[in-house]
Amino acid sequence: MSIEQQLATELSIKPAQVAATLTLLDQGATLPFIARYRKEQTGALDDTQLRQLHERLGQLRDLESRRTSILDRLREQNQLTPELEQALNAADSRARLEDLYLPYRPKRRNKAQEAREAGLEPLAQQALKSGTLPRNQLGQHLNPDAGFADPDAVAEGVRQILLETLSEDAELIGSLRQRLWQQGELQVRAAKGKADPDSKFRDYFDYAEPIARIPSHRALAVLRGVNESVLKTSLQLPESLDGWPEEQMARRHQLRSAQLDDWMQQTLQQAWSKKLRPSLETELIKQLREQADQSAIDVFARNLKDLLLAAPAGAKATIGLDPGLRTGVKVAVIDATGKLVDHTTIYPHAPQKQWDRSLHTLTTLAKKHAAELIAVGNGTASRETEQLAQAVCKAVPHAIQAVLVNEAGASIYSASALAAAEFPDLDVTIRGAVSIARRLQDPLAELVKIDPKSIGVGQYQHDVDQKRLGEALDSVIEHCVNHVGVDVNTASAALLSHVAGLNRTTADNIVAWRDEQGALRNRRQLLKVPRLGPKAYEQCAGFLRIRDGEEPLDNSAVHPESYPLAQAIAASCGLSLEALLKQPERLKQVDPAQLEAQGYGRYTVRDVISELEKPGRDPRPEFRSVHYAEGVETLKDLQPGMTLEGVVTNVTHFGAFVDIGVHQDGLVHISQLADRFVSDPHTLVSSGQIVKVRVLEVDEARKRISLTMKSGDAPVRPKAQPDRSAPAKARASADKGAPVKGSLADKLMAAGVKGKR
Repeated sequence: MSIEQQLATELSIKPAQVAATLTLLDQGATLPFIARYRKEQTGALDDTQLRQLHERLGQLRDLESRRTSILDRLREQNQLTPELEQALNAADSRARLEDLYLPYRPKRRNKAQEAREAGLEPLAQQALKSGTLPRNQLGQHLNPDAGFADPDAVAEGVRQILLETLSEDAELIGSLRQRLWQQGELQVRAAKGKADPDSKFRDYFDYAEPIARIPSHRALAVLRGVNESVLKTSLQLPESLDGWPEEQMARRHQLRSAQLDDWMQQTLQQAWSKKLRPSLETELIKQLREQADQSAIDVFARNLKDLLLAAPAGAKATIGLDPGLRTGVKVAVIDATGKLVDHTTIYPHAPQKQWDRSLHTLTTLAKKHAAELIAVGNGTASRETEQLAQAVCKAVPHAIQAVLVNEAGASIYSASALAAAEFPDLDVTIRGAVSIARRLQDPLAELVKIDPKSIGVGQYQHDVDQKRLGEALDSVIEHCVNHVGVDVNTASAALLSHVAGLNRTTADNIVAWRDEQGALRNRRQLLKVPRLGPKAYEQCAGFLRIRDGEEPLDNSAVHPESYPLAQAIAASCGLSLEALLKQPERLKQVDPAQLEAQGYGRYTVRDVISELEKPGRDPRPEFRSVHYAEGVETLKDLQPGMTLEGVVTNVTHFGAFVDIGVHQDGLVHISQLADRFVSDPHTLVSSGQIVKVRVLEVDEARKRISLTMKSGDAPVRPKAQPDRSAPAKARASADKGAPVKGSLADKLMAAGVKGKR
């Protein structure tokens, strides 16, 4: 089966769709471009299907490259038989390919090789055929110079040959691997001297679970414990299969149990215990890690996508507040385009307690710059600073809204080379306030400047393969940026670099060109940007927006190559294009079939009509902010049964973490997400979603909160609102942690993911 046929079969799509996609990819087309503008060729494969195809294509091409390398090497060594070549060509996995190549792989000199050189191979073959050691022939093969001076040494040499032969049998290895994966049990114990009852790995000191059914978060927790030398693992078959591997080896060579003498029985047992089981255990635990890694990476990618596609508050003048106690609250004012226009530092909290002075400063700034939003970072002293922001909202004459904003990664950005280049003379703390304000205006545009690993929506993100994680997250960012579209005249180079067809060099060149020449007036001017040629223009043009330019369609997702189609649609309505954009209801009279008869593609016609209905629409949801309960600011304010509003900060396989405004995320375990059974939390909640939760349990000592989203009895009302006329007392930020001790989540969270911000 060819790669194209295999892809079509695995992904349940037509071979013609695969062939068209591979042609486009080999021609340098990007996945976002193919997904949106080449639907006619691919049969409308969506972005998810294309990314699956692209990833699997890489795997299959790597497999084919390895196959070719092995075949070439065997030909050079004159070891390639027709049967072996056929088997190698039929191998459908890397494991099968390596199993077949194992006997021919170059290896260091070993005891089996020494025995063969001493002429003991015939004895080994005879023993394997009969099931017994030919003891009466051992004396005939004595060779003191080679280290075989007595019959016992000869017998051991024969055994070494058999051990190697059995451990390199591709069919046997495949059978044992499959059974060990399907029925093997991963047994975990505490390493010697590491059984500390207070260890975060204590739940795994006496733990066992079928390896094929271990959830990714538990697998990663165990593997982290092994990596930290706290845990030891072994992979064992169940007692019911005791002796099964030896039976398989005997059956493979057509031997019955009754034929085997004690020596051969011991040889088969050693082949399993010393050769096959250890190598398969290493391989299958590696497989477990890879699967757990992929599962964790998928969780991270889904959370990141939800976060990047969160609703933007819009182009409004915004005051960003980065809260702090002793060091003060850093203030940055940005205009509607995100440009920094003012900044300062205020000290409303202990020890300075300059509440009235801080209120006056913020009120003055809000009036001066007509600020419509106040973005408050959700770190230390966030709720106290939110009180100050609410006081500002009441003090100014115009409408202004205060919103708590997740500040994860803001400190990473503020200390980055990117921030230093943008604000070389600005203190790093003020840069953080700028980032907080901008991410309220447009989360996507700001978060792409930060390494996504620093945003804190992952599960065991530091344990997984960092290369695979980076590639997956880059793919998510690329999808989100191109899904939303980018204003070419206001976007940063960091944002532009993720547009299909562009890279960091061309993005920097676009920014430099508009700084020198002014704002782009039409998409065609992109061709004047250095190093942005026709191919890059083809890929990026449809994803770049030009507002109030010379061509109305430049502010839409209509690709320049489809402008004639847009004109034809307008003509079919008896209107100019400009008039049609003002009367989109007239599009209802368009007959797509007539346009298709003129040679336009079916998918393209429908996409262009849809875009003309709402040109340049933002696919992200409408902005809404969470309303934290007044008087609920620390763990001490929480009571079991209390119903609160919160925002989901992280979704994992075992539940969701929710920020309820007390400096400590609570956990809604998967069993508490709904009144019905839930197999995947992502089907109910997503990062950034605003939810209603009820407090189940609070452990102040361990700073853990258990929450539920199930229906229940009447909620407990929050405590009465305290007096806001004076500044709230300073409260130290609580350490973030796992769920309440004794809950189901506590058992799952013995090591690993915590509800951190």
